[in-house]
Amino acid sequence: MDLKSMYPGLPDPPPAGHPMLAPGTYAGQTILITGGGTGLGKAMAVEFARLGGNIVIASRNPQHHQAGLAALEAVGGKAIAVPLDVRHPDQVARAFDEAEKAFGGVDVLINNAAGNFPVPAADLSPNGWRAVTGIVLDGTFFCSREFALRRVAAGKPGAILNILVAYATGAAPGHAHSAAAKAGVLSLTNTLAVEWAPDGIRVNALSPGIFPHQDHSPEMRKQRPQGYEAEWNRVPGLRTGRTHELGWAATYLCSPYAAYVTGMDFMIDGAERHRRALRQAEFVPIRQQVHKRDPGA
Repeated sequence: MDLKSMYPGLPDPPPAGHPMLAPGTYAGQTILITGGGTGLGKAMAVEFARLGGNIVIASRNPQHHQAGLAALEAVGGKAIAVPLDVRHPDQVARAFDEAEKAFGGVDVLINNAAGNFPVPAADLSPNGWRAVTGIVLDGTFFCSREFALRRVAAGKPGAILNILVAYATGAAPGHAHSAAAKAGVLSLTNTLAVEWAPDGIRVNALSPGIFPHQDHSPEMRKQRPQGYEAEWNRVPGLRTGRTHELGWAATYLCSPYAAYVTGMDFMIDGAERHRRALRQAEFVPIRQQVHKRDPGA
């Protein structure tokens, strides 16, 4: 079936670089993005920079630092990179200290750092489990807590955006570690939104569907040998996402234009999460789809 000739699908967005919010929306503000040097983190960093924000790329990998800084320089952004393993609260505090020295207090926190690799749950080692849940769930809490304590002490509002996944509220065969951690972050998002709203701190989540980019891990690419772009026919919208679309969603949710939005999980996936068929495809057990790939074993 040639779907493209039968249905138009969702329209393409305006091109990258087209402004969505008012120019200078983030002028004078500082945005700290964990895992902001590559992939979707970098895409979000670029859109915040286009709107005048000062960007802090927080990552463990110096090569990721350089990639992120180069992308931000290309759009005229102001940025620094700081070393950070989000699993360690002392490193989190130092990263915020460095951000404050460079630009002043952090106004927006994007909890984007993540870890994932496909593996059947029975083959998932304790080390593999801890590596993913430590980055995703523990790291999100440590960074959020540090951010909130500093904003409250300064008597200033703030915005936190937690990056989830489309399967955070459903089953995810082959990704038990990531799914459990992201579901925890979703619950944390809702709880912190209630607790911190009186202090002027908003907490939202953003759940992307399929967004092809150049920084997918080798393990994840093996699951899609034809590339992420080829997944368009699995999406009701008949296309995959553009990374700048995700960046626009992030900049809106953290902006003054969303000042009454908190405790929300914003889905941006072309209706992929809600896909249903009259007849389900043939079931294939996870062990037939993914062989043991646990680097922590």
